[in-house]
Amino acid sequence: MLGGLNVYKNGNLDNSSIRSINENWTREALFYEYTTAADPIGNGIISGIPIKEFNPQLYDSGETRIVKLDLSNELKTKYAATSPSLLAHFIRINTNDSISTSPNATSELYYVISGRGRSNVNGQLINWKKGDFLTIPSGSVSHHTALEDATIYYILDTPLLNYLGVKATEARFKPTLFTAEQTKAKLDEVVNAPDAHLNNRISILLNNQNFDQTLTITHVLWAMFGIVPAGSDQAPHSHKSVALDFVVYAAPGTYTLVGDKIDPITKKIIDPIRVDWVTGKAFITPPGLCHSHHNESEEPAFIIPIQDAGLQTYLRTLDIQFTHYN
Repeated sequence: MLGGLNVYKNGNLDNSSIRSINENWTREALFYEYTTAADPIGNGIISGIPIKEFNPQLYDSGETRIVKLDLSNELKTKYAATSPSLLAHFIRINTNDSISTSPNATSELYYVISGRGRSNVNGQLINWKKGDFLTIPSGSVSHHTALEDATIYYILDTPLLNYLGVKATEARFKPTLFTAEQTKAKLDEVVNAPDAHLNNRISILLNNQNFDQTLTITHVLWAMFGIVPAGSDQAPHSHKSVALDFVVYAAPGTYTLVGDKIDPITKKIIDPIRVDWVTGKAFITPPGLCHSHHNESEEPAFIIPIQDAGLQTYLRTLDIQFTHYN
């Protein structure tokens, strides 16, 4: 075979042009009866997503560094991952220090927890401060410098690309800054709407105008900025994407309940696991589980869930299910 073409002489295949290789091409082939393999998660073949908490002590003091929130042991991956598709980090940059990033990712998402600084992204300078969101596309080389001590919540979709064995080669959007002032103003509009109290969640979604079908912050990532008002409960809902949640602010008495069953009468989660909110804390909400938010304090609480729901929405698999209390 030459260049994908068979060579014939006098109507017969010219074996002299083919190198004979004795290879067992069936070596890796396996077969399973359908019911034994149709549910690999239920059968324990593939690991589930744990409820995991990451406290602010991981990054709130010390030297300039990047801290990976790595669950590769739990997820059984050969590469760092916080969920099957995403890798979360905490970044700390002390005043006048710098950190560089150039990952294999379609999307980078930064949320500035504290401080201020600037990023040189492919030769373009972007200033940022506490409360800002910044998205950076594939193929970018970035240098981040703190003008005062800064901490950042940083999300990538590198595990997705690692699983597929591919490189991100096309920038699908330009670096985009969502300022703290813009974000707060839009959330205030939602909070002050007459029917806000009727919503399962009081929140805004951040969107890049390039993604007018998924309405997400990048074509893979989804970011929400939400509030749980003082003394309120937000009824359970569920979705098929993993949520990497970050607590922007919460007073004691704010928490999330997570479980797999809903009481059909009370609409509350049966035998839930409780995750207490702490300002600056991150935690994982697994896919498919019901979760409700509760604020028993006298102060509003704020949270940022980040998911691969841009991808899930494009695949038509996100499947958000809402529950309302009676």
